[in-house]
Amino acid sequence: MAKIHDLAEEVLRLAVGAGLTIVTAESCTGGLVAAAITEIAGSSRAMDRGFVTYSNLAKATVLGVPAELIQAHGAVSEDVARAMVEGALRVSGATLGVAVTGVAGPESSEQKPVGLVHFAAKRKGRPTILREKRFGESLSRAEVRTKSVKVALEMLAEAAGKTSAA
Repeated sequence: MAKIHDLAEEVLRLAVGAGLTIVTAESCTGGLVAAAITEIAGSSRAMDRGFVTYSNLAKATVLGVPAELIQAHGAVSEDVARAMVEGALRVSGATLGVAVTGVAGPESSEQKPVGLVHFAAKRKGRPTILREKRFGESLSRAEVRTKSVKVALEMLAEAAGKTSAA
């Protein structure tokens, strides 16, 4: 798997090339996706902002995720990831976004085990890309978060228009 730095550079290259601005909406990664992007010199040409909406209240009040949606499906769900990225794009006015919500551990439940992470990436005017990853309960909190950052960056590149030849 590519290094985080290389993935972030690729996302920026694609976003700048397409004239896109980037927003992140993060829960379990706590801002690590935005940090990876802003680690790259020149990131201000595409990076707009990042939201760390760790609590359910923050997801609802900052991103407009309906509280009923969180109650019905749980914060760690495909539906909430989709609502997070759509809300981040709406609130920010950015044109390319990613959302991450998951269980980094160590606490978990039978329905939501450690390592379960939902992702959503979207480029305005295009369908939302959704992924569910089950990284495994044996991983540490840091490992789940690092793997999540990589997936989020890969999805941003895909949403930005990366082709298999790129």
